Amino acid sequence: MSAQPLILGIESTCDETGVALVRGKTLLSNVVATSMDEHARYGGIIPEIASRAHLESFLPVLTQAVEQAGVALDEIDAIACAAGPGLVGSLTVGISAAKALAVAFDKPLYGVNHVIGHLAVDALVDGDFPEEFIGLIVSGGHSNLLHIGNIATDVKELGATLDDAAGEAFDKVGRLIGTPYPGGPHVDRLAAQGDRRAIRFPRGLGAGKDKERYKYDFSFSGLKTAVSRYVKAMEKTGHDINTKDLCAGFSEAVNDSLTAKTVRAAKDYGCSTIVVGGGFSANSRLRELLTERAHAQGVEVRMPPLKFCTDNGAQIAALGSFVVQAGIAPSPRDFGPDSQMSLTKTCM
Repeated sequence: MSAQPLILGIESTCDETGVALVRGKTLLSNVVATSMDEHARYGGIIPEIASRAHLESFLPVLTQAVEQAGVALDEIDAIACAAGPGLVGSLTVGISAAKALAVAFDKPLYGVNHVIGHLAVDALVDGDFPEEFIGLIVSGGHSNLLHIGNIATDVKELGATLDDAAGEAFDKVGRLIGTPYPGGPHVDRLAAQGDRRAIRFPRGLGAGKDKERYKYDFSFSGLKTAVSRYVKAMEKTGHDINTKDLCAGFSEAVNDSLTAKTVRAAKDYGCSTIVVGGGFSANSRLRELLTERAHAQGVEVRMPPLKFCTDNGAQIAALGSFVVQAGIAPSPRDFGPDSQMSLTKTCM
């Protein structure tokens, strides 16, 4: 295998079908199809609909990605696919497609961690990672802090959400105030127009004994409940709700917690770089506040462009490239989806 291996990446963890080709750390193509509109009418992801959409989208997406890259399938050095975490049905479609291609073209196959891929994709934009860094993964299902040496072989989990993830909490608050699904982007836009000092909501695990006991962990369920109680109290007393101020106060509580603990982890572990990934990394206040706080402590923040925040094949191909170049053995051909794949496990 060449020093700059050509990797085909396949993403199918939820409602995006993604295929990308990466040579070393150079992205050649990245094609994504989403079934989001099909789920919007239900107010959430319907696993069966997502799985069926992957079946319908995979071949057209694969064909387009290969054509954009200007390569043939038999030129690929290895195939990487998302093995987890994610929806079992959706993962099964991508894994099955990857196995079929691996057998047909006699290529090694790597089942990689979709969540760690959210960080790996940044190398396609900002170049090589430092020797160690703090990774913040924020999405609809994950809010995790990682300490990373080699992203293919040395990943340690420092903390995680104990209940709702940040993106999940935003979607639930969006539903509470009546925004379209998914609510997160709408809440973010409203928050940008409000006064974040007008309503102060609690910061989970941010005070007293919890501040030290759970210094790298997050909790957003109580915050969501506090917002719900505020809305009910205002409605009960007949007061109008300023949704912009409400969203701003809620957003500030989430992002205050995320950024404070991330910067603390960087300082505690002597890391000069923070890498952020996941769908919630598109949140405007997170980007602003984390950059401000990190720079005040002399810490660099790396965040991929918005097009790489949501699920995509580039993140899987990027992580696959790291795994191949680290000399990790291919995954066994009988591996299956791991919906709860550990964040310390990069490859099956």
